[in-house]
Amino acid sequence: MATRSAGVVLHRPGPGGGPDGIEVLLGHMGGPFWARKDDGAWSIPKGEHGPDEEPRAAAAREFAEELGAPLPEGPLVELGEVRLSGGKRITAFALAADFDADAIVPGVFTMEWPPRSGRQQEFPEIDRAAWFDLDTARRKITKGQLPLLDRLPAVLAG
Repeated sequence: MATRSAGVVLHRPGPGGGPDGIEVLLGHMGGPFWARKDDGAWSIPKGEHGPDEEPRAAAAREFAEELGAPLPEGPLVELGEVRLSGGKRITAFALAADFDADAIVPGVFTMEWPPRSGRQQEFPEIDRAAWFDLDTARRKITKGQLPLLDRLPAVLAG
């Protein structure tokens, strides 16, 4: 059975208008693998859930876990699902809201680092968050999540 994740594409009107007129909130993935990467190293706030948990509930829970604040109030608009090359499926929802990207208190994960050292270290799930216009966000987000950003303008328009 494929691993399932759910997440939120938080969006707000952009200050400069830009081609699509919106900004999206992305988090830079934490841990040593992503530390020196920027383009292609950002993600929507998301996380795994089991078969018995509704994706909307999982998306809200994961937003709070990854950013350290509850999901802002408002209707979640379904963006659909993407399937990553490894088989993981991500269900995403759009939410129009503002959020202070500088005030995150990320959750942490533990892994052996350096590899084969026998030493366990804690790393933040997301080491920073930022708002990006859609063109910039398309460069920053991981390749597998890009279709979610591509769907956003049409979903918001229709």
